[in-house]
Amino acid sequence: MDHLLTLPVIIPLLTGALGFLFYKNGTAQRWIGLAGTVALLIASILLLVDVWSNGIQAEQFGNWPAPFGISFVADLLSSIMITISGVMGFVVAVYAVADIDKTREKFGFYPLYHILLMGINGTFLTGDIFNMYVWFEVMLISSFVLLALGNSKAQLDGAVKYVIINLVGSAIFLMGIGFLYGLTGTLNMAELSVRLNEVDNAGLVTTVSMFFMVSFGIKAAVFPLFFWLPASYHTPPVAISAIFAGMLTKVGVYTLIRAFTLLFTQEVAYTHHIILWISGLTMLIGVLGAAAQSEVRRILSFHIISQIGYMIMGLALYTPLALIGSVFYIVHHIIVKTNLFLVGGLARKLTGSYELKKMGGLYRYYPWLTLIYAALEIDSYWIAGVALLVGLLTLFSMTKIWMAAFWTPLPGYENDTTGAGFNKISRRDMFLLVFPIVTLATLTIIIGLYPEPFYELSLKAAEDLLDPTNYINAVLGK
Repeated sequence: MDHLLTLPVIIPLLTGALGFLFYKNGTAQRWIGLAGTVALLIASILLLVDVWSNGIQAEQFGNWPAPFGISFVADLLSSIMITISGVMGFVVAVYAVADIDKTREKFGFYPLYHILLMGINGTFLTGDIFNMYVWFEVMLISSFVLLALGNSKAQLDGAVKYVIINLVGSAIFLMGIGFLYGLTGTLNMAELSVRLNEVDNAGLVTTVSMFFMVSFGIKAAVFPLFFWLPASYHTPPVAISAIFAGMLTKVGVYTLIRAFTLLFTQEVAYTHHIILWISGLTMLIGVLGAAAQSEVRRILSFHIISQIGYMIMGLALYTPLALIGSVFYIVHHIIVKTNLFLVGGLARKLTGSYELKKMGGLYRYYPWLTLIYAALEIDSYWIAGVALLVGLLTLFSMTKIWMAAFWTPLPGYENDTTGAGFNKISRRDMFLLVFPIVTLATLTIIIGLYPEPFYELSLKAAEDLLDPTNYINAVLGK
């Protein structure tokens, strides 16, 4: 057994279990939680290096050969996602020490946080479509409890909407799995890739694929299935919002990419054309929603929706350059969007509000990246036009935050030059809040100034997605 494949799941599982054992000791929970995220980060980096150096890694549990046993598989896409999960897990855990109150600690924030990371990583690594459903449910349960911790009316309202729509998505996913098994007699994704191409009725396979497009579309918050996200992401503490914003919808994007490059490629002109329209509408509706908001986290929540459209745009175009753009943009977006939520949380601690009209005197820079060149390369001018328009509207809605929260004076302190209107934060808490922000900002700058290694990773990941032969051979042992 290649332990590097299992560590991204085992480490958060053991950390979560150990945290529950010390549920009465908040200090122990914090230290255990931080140590677990450091270990997860190291293991995720080692896995990425292993896959980059030695190719796709696959293991079967219980000495059952594929496709009969449960498979874990790490190709470049999944190992990139595991690594970025490790980075986000660590920086948000540091931020949480200063952000999460004692009550939420008492009710299990840190163990639940690690169970959430376990579910995320399990989804990225599984090579079995039914076990993907299981990992989805692990994520759903832990994220629902994290969302509801604190028991405020807004949180409960957001959590109920979140869990209901995601349970609907899970039910549709389960129905799709049943149809897939009926068609092929297997649930191993590598074996499914082979057998689905042997089904005589390609139209039937395409029909089944719609179950997965809807289910994964709900998880990714694409149009018109996104309404649960802005109703819930602004309700919990920022540490929870940030990890949700960075990782949860990207799990949905990952599964869409995996399903519609590995499994459902029989009628690309039809399925991916639908995804292209969904992409354009997601970009446009999301950014219009952001432009209409005046609360920082709600603006950023609608931006998540809009930028999901960019990510699946690369899948829809289904060219090497487009998929490179998707992978690159996913990594960039996770870092930037998580950081923007963390910055928003720090701004709120200083000003006492997320409402733009009550904020002021701050400054922040926001970078973003698009897939315009990939769209123009294959003459998809209409989606390129939508992407450009959305980019301008994104700039407009972000300018609202810049002007109101960072450039204008703090209301009631227009002539103050001492910062007396800001809330006081201890040096310890300020360090814990600023360190993750600086870390993610540094990563963003590195990606911008030295994109070559990230481009090379994205290029190889895109090649493996377009030609899944190596994935199939690694799992089935051919």
